[in-house]
Amino acid sequence: MAYKGALMINDELLLEGLKRCKSLGALAMVHAENGDAVFEGQKRIIELGITGPEGHGLSRPAVLEGEATARAIRLASFVNTPLYVVHVMSIDAMEEIAKARKSGQKVIGEPIVSGLVLDDSGVWDTDFVTAAKFVMSPPIRESGHDKALQAAISTGILQLVGTDHCVFNSTQKALGIDDFRKIPNGVNGIEERMHLVWDTMVESGQITVTDYVRITSTECARIFNVYPRKGAILTGSDADIIILNPNSSFEISAKSHHSRTDTNVYEGRRGKGKVEVTIAGGRIVWQNDELKVEPGSGRYIEMPPYSYLFNGIDKADAKYISSLRAPVKRFKSSS
Repeated sequence: MAYKGALMINDELLLEGLKRCKSLGALAMVHAENGDAVFEGQKRIIELGITGPEGHGLSRPAVLEGEATARAIRLASFVNTPLYVVHVMSIDAMEEIAKARKSGQKVIGEPIVSGLVLDDSGVWDTDFVTAAKFVMSPPIRESGHDKALQAAISTGILQLVGTDHCVFNSTQKALGIDDFRKIPNGVNGIEERMHLVWDTMVESGQITVTDYVRITSTECARIFNVYPRKGAILTGSDADIIILNPNSSFEISAKSHHSRTDTNVYEGRRGKGKVEVTIAGGRIVWQNDELKVEPGSGRYIEMPPYSYLFNGIDKADAKYISSLRAPVKRFKSSS
């Protein structure tokens, strides 16, 4: 729905995609921004002489994320298929998801760690390298959206926390030094997610430890239909486990992280709750701040179709058809 001229699809293709996903039992996922309006917004901001990183967010305000979220939700309802809204970054989008879920529609909302813990102050930095590292889409919003998204996680309006991890180094980001439209979009998050969600949500008392497991692991596995192989510590599960020390402290820095970039949007952030051990498939792969994994040891994980989100879809379709008072039987006039 975003990136006009590159990845964006129109409503006709979106409908076709939703129908195809439904027929396959696949979960439809959308990047919800109004690409046409964003394109106009970009032209407007450039015409005003705003070419720096701050222009990125100004050209694609939260209302455009909300509009696209609402449109995707309504089209998914029309087709009667589940919908997953990725990287929910605004109150506007969150409220549309809340309304849909309240009505009984099967919509999943995924905020990401950058949207939960950051505001847009970074893109206003006078240093281009610092400002550009925060450019992503949908944009990191102004203060207030972060707290609202945290509240939505704590109350169950949004169901899990992702990362939208997509990093570029400062040289790559500098492609847009004279035009924010050319700045590659993306920030880091995979390495930082578990630490920051614990510190922001559990340490603050907004969610319980059980909630933490749910929004970072169990619900993810259920939604993508790999539970209980993943997302559980049970006989027959894959033995993918992290050991997090709630009393251990962390400090985030580009100097010590493992992403292939020379910047970090969480630079200097400190907190409590550090992952000290990671076990994958029963083997320790992270311990004492060292990676202990051999290249090539990963495996492709199949995600079977028809997750629990599809439960009741056929019955709802049948109920809808039986409720129709059509076609009307008409008699041909004898005249």
